[in-house]
Amino acid sequence: MSSPTIQSDKIRNLAIVAHVDHGKTTLVDQLLRHSGAFRDNQVLEERAMDSMDQERERGITIKAKNTSVKWGEHLINIVDTPGHADFGGEVERVMKMVDGVMLVVDAYEGPQAQTRFVLQKALAAGLNPVVFVNKIDRPNARPEEMQDLVLELFLELEASEDQFNAPFLFGSAKDGFAKRSLDDEGDDMTPLFEAIVESVPAPQIEESPTFRMLVSNVDWSDYVGRIAIGKVLSGGVRIGDSLWRLRKGDKPERAKVTKVFEYSALATNDASEGVAGNIIGVSGFEEVDIGETLAGEAEAEALPFVEIDPPTVMMSFSVNDGPMAGREGDRVTSREIRDRLIKEARTNISIKFEETGESTEFRVNARGAMQVAVVVEEMRREGFEVLVSRPTVIKKEIDGRSHEPFETLYVEVPDDAVGGCMQALANRKGQVESMSAIRGRTSIQATIPTRGLIGFEFELLNLTSGEGIMSHLFKEYRPDTGDIRTRRTGTLVSMDKGESNTYALRNIETRGKLFVGAGEEVYEGMIVGENPRTEDLPVNPTKAKHVTNHRAAGSDKTEALTPALRFSLERAIEYIAPDELVEVTPKGIRLRKRILDANLRKRESKKTSSA
Repeated sequence: MSSPTIQSDKIRNLAIVAHVDHGKTTLVDQLLRHSGAFRDNQVLEERAMDSMDQERERGITIKAKNTSVKWGEHLINIVDTPGHADFGGEVERVMKMVDGVMLVVDAYEGPQAQTRFVLQKALAAGLNPVVFVNKIDRPNARPEEMQDLVLELFLELEASEDQFNAPFLFGSAKDGFAKRSLDDEGDDMTPLFEAIVESVPAPQIEESPTFRMLVSNVDWSDYVGRIAIGKVLSGGVRIGDSLWRLRKGDKPERAKVTKVFEYSALATNDASEGVAGNIIGVSGFEEVDIGETLAGEAEAEALPFVEIDPPTVMMSFSVNDGPMAGREGDRVTSREIRDRLIKEARTNISIKFEETGESTEFRVNARGAMQVAVVVEEMRREGFEVLVSRPTVIKKEIDGRSHEPFETLYVEVPDDAVGGCMQALANRKGQVESMSAIRGRTSIQATIPTRGLIGFEFELLNLTSGEGIMSHLFKEYRPDTGDIRTRRTGTLVSMDKGESNTYALRNIETRGKLFVGAGEEVYEGMIVGENPRTEDLPVNPTKAKHVTNHRAAGSDKTEALTPALRFSLERAIEYIAPDELVEVTPKGIRLRKRILDANLRKRESKKTSSA
């Protein structure tokens, strides 16, 4: 279905940004509803913009996505962006597509660390904000206080006068209303639509009739292949037009446009023309990538692309070489793993793929362990088997000295957990910069090596009984801080293969925590539990009880084992030591030693200790 062409002065391009769980995805759902994008009887899933299964399960947005709503004569393009620090690359590239930003702030929690990160990027890009204080219907909501805190944040981030005078609206995305003043009646979303049209400028169009567009996102369709998404800066494009792909250091490449797409409601529609100012998709190029320029002429000047925060952690992906390899997945070869990681790196701007000297091992550089865990989880659901290493930080040599990445860490915890958190930060070489307390909660700002953050989120949740909030931003490279020990325990390592049984596990349980239950298949070198002491302990979970005249072998089966500790993928990746790996298959997550044979492991550790 082809849509009528719209004038550029009636277009508004807007990114919605916020901290995790402050309600921006729900707000997009409401804007779609109130603009008449859905029929009254149409069933709409909640959090409609979160289309990835993992986004629904984790309750977070991972990929930036486009939609648009019609309001009167206006077309409002909305880009929903992630709120988790690991997906910052998604946020940064979106800033190139939009002319304004809507900041969504929880009326109880207020601006959080991630709000600061996203807002900083938007203000630096010169975008004018519209602020929506959400969840004013919550018990203990403090909307006026939140308005003051947001204005303080604007000052701190050196907002311009125009940015500081941003319109504030109050309401509830869940209940579908917005109002300009807390004293007003809240009926629907009209005040929010009015504020967007008034405060977000129409896109700036270059006078040139020649088509130019910066590719800010890439999509894939089984019918037309790669789709380049971006905001048209000048000219227009129709099906059949010839475009040139411009990239640094390469000759311009020509291709014919096979389709032009517009984004409306939750659908991608064919369009007759992509006009200046609109966010569109264009297909026809086999190899187009994020950051490149599409232009109507080969001589056109390539557009500059936003610099994004560098990847700071590195993890290796390798072929599963364990005894159970190939039993649970159907995509197990190094070629399949390599092709999948290259595909991911093309559409995920903050992930970098590298070959290693080994044909069965690859390196992935990213902003954080969670970002990589999302990729691994996607692969697992697609039928892959893969071995993943613990994240290690990417170091640089500066002036002959080794430097490592540091982050600014923002933590908010209940007052009674402050002591434990300060100790945990000190153990991880974190330096506290400032602290402030309000209403039973303490906010801590610290500078910490990226290495010190690995596994910290899990420790924080334990220290605060699940109430701690943290976020982090890349700060700079500083001289190496030396050894950081984030795990102070050893492991219980299986010395045999077979099926684990209750009798053996009950004996092992006296030594530490179990990671496996009875009746599970184990193999030599697999990690079956945690040893409270620092060294690794060989155990045999398959050892059966000998039958004697005095007692039958099954007579004590009634005694229950303590339930085994089960790891999520992120937790497993952060838990393992450098000499360990996580074996990920469609059916399970196992922890194992990098070298499975105990004798070879001993030889290897002797070599490294004497080196």
